[in-house]
Amino acid sequence: MSKDKIISKKVQLKQEEPLEKQLWKAADKLRKNIDAAEYKHIVLGLIFLKYISDAFEELYAKLKADEATGADPEDKDEYKAENVFFVPQEARWTYLQSKAKQPEIGKLVDEAMDAIERENPKELRGVLPKVFARQNLDPTSLGELIDLVGNIALGDAKARSADVLGHVFEYFLGEFALAEGKKGGQFYTPRSVVELLVEMLEPYKGRVFDPCCGSGGMFVQSLKFVDSHAGRVNDISIYGQESNQTTWRLAKMNLAIRGIDSSQVKWNNEGSFLNDAHKDLKADYIIANPPFNVSDWGGDLMRNDGRWQYGTPPTGNANFAWMQHFIYHLAPSGQAGVVLAKGALTSKTSGEGDIRKALVDNGFIDCIVNLPAKLFLNTQIPAALWFMSRNRKNGKFRDRSNEILFIDARNLGHLINRRTRELSQEDIDKITSTYHNWRNLNGSYEDIAGFCASAPISKVKELDYVLTPGRYVGLPDEEDDFNFAERFTSLKAELEAQLQEEAQLNETIAANLLKIKINE
Repeated sequence: MSKDKIISKKVQLKQEEPLEKQLWKAADKLRKNIDAAEYKHIVLGLIFLKYISDAFEELYAKLKADEATGADPEDKDEYKAENVFFVPQEARWTYLQSKAKQPEIGKLVDEAMDAIERENPKELRGVLPKVFARQNLDPTSLGELIDLVGNIALGDAKARSADVLGHVFEYFLGEFALAEGKKGGQFYTPRSVVELLVEMLEPYKGRVFDPCCGSGGMFVQSLKFVDSHAGRVNDISIYGQESNQTTWRLAKMNLAIRGIDSSQVKWNNEGSFLNDAHKDLKADYIIANPPFNVSDWGGDLMRNDGRWQYGTPPTGNANFAWMQHFIYHLAPSGQAGVVLAKGALTSKTSGEGDIRKALVDNGFIDCIVNLPAKLFLNTQIPAALWFMSRNRKNGKFRDRSNEILFIDARNLGHLINRRTRELSQEDIDKITSTYHNWRNLNGSYEDIAGFCASAPISKVKELDYVLTPGRYVGLPDEEDDFNFAERFTSLKAELEAQLQEEAQLNETIAANLLKIKINE
């Protein structure tokens, strides 16, 4: 192939790359000596600033054109009435972009963030990053970054601009999470897992709650689901809580850039157990990915808490505290879809088996999905999805009160790099359609050996309330001629994951013992 053809091919491939991917590569080149954990606040802060400035400028132009009829483009109430943030002169994107090549641009952007918070204290106080004047951020690189962000959705109408900027913000969140690796998982649940949870639950209308909401991905996906299924976005209201203030700020920006009301997304550093920000909330949908196997969750301070209706969770593991927190907040016909460490399906430590038994006997457990390994950035601990419902006899769906659906999805998904796997849309559709055909009236569900089985509660009791899907779905039909080598490899991988989980637990115990020793 000639040199000209090679160059032409490279240009063609670059043009075929999605906008957000091209932007990420360009932004990442400007990062230089800044850690991804710090850099994400710089980039995402600029994208947010561009979004609110675009929305403001569009309404400003409209009001300017209507001045003859009494409209006032500098009246803050005009913007409030349209749900648009008021942006003062010194914080408008056109002004900042005109100063992008000046050495003091970092100071100007920090001042712009301050000014926007002052003008919109109810929604944005304490939310926006002021990190642009730091010494490790080269003013020239910041100027180039401002020009780069300035070209996103240039000249588009607000609706289009907001959609593009929202998509770029979401994409960048995921890329920063990948770049940060284990720490990235603290603020980001992988997109394919969020999509699966939302598609399974179908939150068309009502209150959606996530008491460990991270950067708000569950809320964004819920609203996108409603919008893509011709529903009304205003029929959904969101409630959330986050204990990490930095992550909460990301959530507030992520939601604002999508035009989602985040007034009920709360922060306190004590967290949902010790300081429940929504004590009286009864949610129609709970969608959550709580941290796995947390040992330091304050359980010793709340042994008689009213949420522990099905057994007091052990002080050394928060898994079943989370489960009962979710159930406590469910409305009479509410549904929940949550991620938990796979160990919660079988554990009998410190009364966990008794709590799991009570949840089954009280009819809450609707479906269990065993997930593939390597889906999560912050842990290699195997995970499963639990779908629960307070009323499994309701008329909206068929009566499933005497059975549980088990889905073993461990063989689905594909690697996007050596450490990380994701579910394809086909995988999500396969799992979702299986659940809906089983749950819905007039569904066409059938057991599939090795993949899914609808088990009566009597069988769950026979197996001592162990909820591992593999116990119920059996082996695929094609595995009648059993492949010992393949099965050995699979078991070895599972054993390694379990050993890793135990090692992590031992590290936590050792750290806690060290703390006690230091305090003594």
